[in-house]
Amino acid sequence: MRVVAGTRKFPPIAVHWTRPHGYRECVTGNFRLKIAMAERDFSQVELASAVNAALRDAGERDSVGERTVRTWLTAKSRWPQRAKREALEAVFRCTAEDLGFYPPGSPAPPSEDADVIRRRFLANAGGAAAAATIPLIATRPAVGTSDVIKLRDQLDALTALDAERGGHAALEKAALAGAQEAVELQKRTATGRIRQRLFSIAGDFTAVAAWSCIDGRQLDQASAHLDRAVSLAGLSQNSCVLMQAWNLRALHARQRQEFGEAIAAAQAAQSTAITRRDPLYASLAHARTAIGYANIPGERRAALRSLGYAEETLSRADLDQPRPSWIAFYGPAELYAITAIVRDQLGDPADAEAASYKALAKLPETYRRNRAHATARLALAQLHQGDLEQACATTGKVFAIMAKDPLPGRMRSLLGDFHRDLITRAPTATVAREWADLYRTQWSTP
Repeated sequence: MRVVAGTRKFPPIAVHWTRPHGYRECVTGNFRLKIAMAERDFSQVELASAVNAALRDAGERDSVGERTVRTWLTAKSRWPQRAKREALEAVFRCTAEDLGFYPPGSPAPPSEDADVIRRRFLANAGGAAAAATIPLIATRPAVGTSDVIKLRDQLDALTALDAERGGHAALEKAALAGAQEAVELQKRTATGRIRQRLFSIAGDFTAVAAWSCIDGRQLDQASAHLDRAVSLAGLSQNSCVLMQAWNLRALHARQRQEFGEAIAAAQAAQSTAITRRDPLYASLAHARTAIGYANIPGERRAALRSLGYAEETLSRADLDQPRPSWIAFYGPAELYAITAIVRDQLGDPADAEAASYKALAKLPETYRRNRAHATARLALAQLHQGDLEQACATTGKVFAIMAKDPLPGRMRSLLGDFHRDLITRAPTATVAREWADLYRTQWSTP
């Protein structure tokens, strides 16, 4: 190995590193810069654009292009000019040395495991250590994959809370705060792909807020959130987020008993690109359509046809495929629960009861709110077959399942329907009076 002017010439270093989304690549040349770019999801063109923005903010007239970035990545340029170094430091919020650069006459950075470098980069970027060594340039810290992952984890936690407790004011507030955080991050340096992901997450958070209001029967608030979710879905160019918004719009319209709009929203969900790629989403959209048709007189055949489409497409879905957390609720158990709603509405309470039992058999224990809702539907199916005592006993399980928390508004409304049908069918029956005396306060109090 030859030594030139006191500087040791190192051979290319190759390391394997796993990006957050699972992509693997062989990193050579200035691998520290490559890791930093991968974390921020920068292409060469996008990094050049971000550096140029930092140069302009610093009052510099210099600029870089894709070719310059390529010389940095291949380590042909090992120590950029001062203005460019400071711009790079402002973009990544770490020192030029952390990015793999070193001045003439200095040894190259030692070989290290790429995962170690990435953890150090994430720990230092924007932190106190970086702030102490980086010149103050009027550029906000860049937004990258780690920021997106952090927001996604928060979203998943809210989705799990909804499955456990159902919609409530605190859930709505937390979801709106998450959406605002994702939008605020747009003010910082980011690639186009990261910006789309931020809009996508903001749409997901807003959809959670809308669903919380629907489940809590705060329908006017839900309407405003849904409008915002559709807008954010368009900005994100993410058909999954758009499908989620139309799915919720169908639910919202049904709660308002606007069944024509519910069908139109469900059909809009069917037309999104994600339903053409993934039969699970298509199945959910068909199931929502079936509920809409079931509530319109004379549309029995259309309701059953849509239900058949939902069953057929679900049978083709790979249930183990990674998907956003919001659709984790949907699968065979939820389709059985929707089948119970459709069949009961069509006047087939025995079929509705059978579907409810199948739903309860498949529902995970963690889906406490869904289990309570399916149990209430089972009670309605039993009531509509004239089995009053069994139906009243079944509703007692609803209160037991949700004993730790107040009933969501949608569930209280469903139990209100049960009470109304109970006194209509048997106004003088002892079991009806006892049920009202025992549970009136629990199901009618928010």
